[in-house]
Amino acid sequence: MAVRVTPRASKEVLAAGTDEHLAARVCAPPVDGAANEAVIALVAKTFQVPRSAVRLTGGETARIKRLLLSGDSDMLARRAASL
Repeated sequence: MAVRVTPRASKEVLAAGTDEHLAARVCAPPVDGAANEAVIALVAKTFQVPRSAVRLTGGETARIKRLLLSGDSDMLARRAASL
């Protein structure tokens, strides 16, 4: 899954973005991986999976991150569709 990240937002939210990615707004600044960690925590909370089930696989310093979620694919797809 791809997520477009906006750091230093006033509140944290994960929403539908485009056909290619979701949109995440996180309060953390893009310094020392803080925004990456905030995105992982937000995705885990939104998809109701443990943080260990969300892995950053690409885009560590880019605005668009590639994440890998582990878990029941049908349940994850339903939650993504509900955003």
